[in-house]
Amino acid sequence: MTHSAESLKLELKFSDRIGVVADLTREVTDKGLNILSMEVIQDGEAAIVYMELTRPKGNHPAPAALVTAFHGLPGALSVRLVRTLPRERREKHHQAVFDGVSEGIIATNERGLVTTINPVACRILGYEARQLLGKNIRDIKPEGNILLDCMAQKRPLSRRESVVTSDGRVEFYASARPIHDAGGRSVGTVVLMKDLKEVQKMAREVASPTTASFNCILGNSNGIKNAILLARRIAPTDATVSVRGESGTGKELFAGAIHFESDRTGPFIAINCAAMPEPLLESELFGYADGAFTGARKKGKPGLFEVASGGTLFLDEIGEMPAGPQAKILRVLQEGLVRRIGGTREIPVDTRIITATNKNLEAMVQRRLFREDLYYRINVVPVHIPPLRERREDIRLLAPHFLDLLTEKLNNPRQTISEAAMDKLMGHHWPGNVRELKNVMERGAILGNGQVVEHANILFSHEANQPPLSGAEPPDPQGGLRHLTARFETDVITRALRDTGSIRQAALSLSVSHTALLNKIKKYGIRVEQKRSVGTYSFQ
Repeated sequence: MTHSAESLKLELKFSDRIGVVADLTREVTDKGLNILSMEVIQDGEAAIVYMELTRPKGNHPAPAALVTAFHGLPGALSVRLVRTLPRERREKHHQAVFDGVSEGIIATNERGLVTTINPVACRILGYEARQLLGKNIRDIKPEGNILLDCMAQKRPLSRRESVVTSDGRVEFYASARPIHDAGGRSVGTVVLMKDLKEVQKMAREVASPTTASFNCILGNSNGIKNAILLARRIAPTDATVSVRGESGTGKELFAGAIHFESDRTGPFIAINCAAMPEPLLESELFGYADGAFTGARKKGKPGLFEVASGGTLFLDEIGEMPAGPQAKILRVLQEGLVRRIGGTREIPVDTRIITATNKNLEAMVQRRLFREDLYYRINVVPVHIPPLRERREDIRLLAPHFLDLLTEKLNNPRQTISEAAMDKLMGHHWPGNVRELKNVMERGAILGNGQVVEHANILFSHEANQPPLSGAEPPDPQGGLRHLTARFETDVITRALRDTGSIRQAALSLSVSHTALLNKIKKYGIRVEQKRSVGTYSFQ
């Protein structure tokens, strides 16, 4: 098409018959027009022909006359001028998709010339599209270029890459593949590029158990279904949630799922209120100002309320929280303001609070062990998770699930559970709830024959030959008074921890301070059970 020619776009609808395209082509030629493109689309018993024609200026049919002339062709149903052809609409749609993807895309032909590039790739490489289109990929990145290596090796490649731009070094993850035509001939290469910071963020979110949704919570019992239904309804709101349930029922998993299905873009941060002495707990929650105490970090440190702003702060075992932090948390909930330890400035925070406890907070309020005003603040929407003994039908789902997770983690063949072993699981009272079931299945998988977990492989804590809870060997009883005292204290502390379920309550039962008990636990190497996560199920 020359500069003196103009383009016309037509839509012509004919009753379907043999020779339509031939007649139309002859008519176009007779009128001194050129066919730039033609597309025929079948529409039931009709054929729709889209044409783009070039019409040299001069004594040639005007557009209106051309429409009238084509209307006179045999079988013509309608003829009209159009602004956009189907091919153009498809190309614009494809271009919009191409430009809108989150990965950078570069395609080359078989000679290595850039034929296509999207805005994300331009941003990563630090160029404008006009600077790269038509250029040889060797000139853009002469060495260590994944596209060149893909062309040379004629196979897919994936690896970490980097380029130096005017804004500094940019690292990205690249995945290149050869492009083949319908005949299988190599006609170029294409590479997908993802900023390494985004890749790392995605990896953290996928790996973190707190990103699990409610779809990861297994169970068909009415109790667990009702708990999930309620939690899902309140997830998109900013309501303060109190997750209630016995130890090992999965309270942290519920809290993480509520955060995951909310509209909050900030982080999910969990803290165990029973695992820290009061001063350390306060500094972790509220942070501290510069020079607040000896050894304080220069310029101070933000607390978890600040770090979790825009997200969710999960206060685990809030029933174990001392009175001092209780009063400060109440103020944060009421006013949305935090003051660091030793500071004077009020810092606004937008942090959603989810609490969890296996204690009877109502009884603790009556005994003045927990602030009544804080109780009403955190108990806006209570979610009760039923214990495993009240949802025994779910054992048939959970037990194989944990077994599959373990065998996959160990890269072992898949194991099954015998019916006798399942009957033993169904008959147990499960004081440790889902966490105990996970431990029992792990023990059964290790003790089994590698194919089937049998009845004899299902051992509960009181049946198994457990090693001592102390991290070290028991003291030698012949080693003198010091060793005998150490062994006695180890046994007493271990029994107190087992009976109370928390370090703080164990310290109260033994009439020692929380810090003193922590020092004894460290001194004797006593192993305290910690929360752990396996696969998609996190236990509390």
